[in-house]
Amino acid sequence: MEILAEHTSTTVINAPIEKINLTQWLFTLTDHEYQACSTAHIAGGSSVTDDGKMISINVEMVGDNLLVQHYHEDISEAGHCRVSSISDSISPLGRATMGITWELKIKKISDEITEFSNHIIVLLTEDLKILLEKAGITDLALVKPEMLKNAAKHNHEETPLFAKDIEKKANEDTWN
Repeated sequence: MEILAEHTSTTVINAPIEKINLTQWLFTLTDHEYQACSTAHIAGGSSVTDDGKMISINVEMVGDNLLVQHYHEDISEAGHCRVSSISDSISPLGRATMGITWELKIKKISDEITEFSNHIIVLLTEDLKILLEKAGITDLALVKPEMLKNAAKHNHEETPLFAKDIEKKANEDTWN
């Protein structure tokens, strides 16, 4: 799948890296906590697949797209969590799907400070390609800058708020 947008936002968590568990954080994030991390967040929850894989389900507005994301775990470590989704996208052009990969990582800066990285990749699906073509958009260079702008704006808002929630839970020893 072709990349439509890719963005990383980083910030600092004032907690030791050993007290942070990104996978547990993501898959135990409550609806209220998820909504508090962005004005664009509408709902969040979690589930489990039939084979025991964890799922994070998120509903949010990014730009003029209402996204319903069904993130399945790919990497589930304390310091590295990656999930991927074929997400429903409802926009003024219509309804389609798009691929989204969401990756969270931490890196030790000092004994008490950890760098937090929030990385997203938006991928073209055949479904979205058909929707764009029906709207007369055959050159993806026309949509990529707007997608990147919307992704970056959203990522810049949610990353520090995610970090604050992780920091609070780490300092409360939520995962120990």
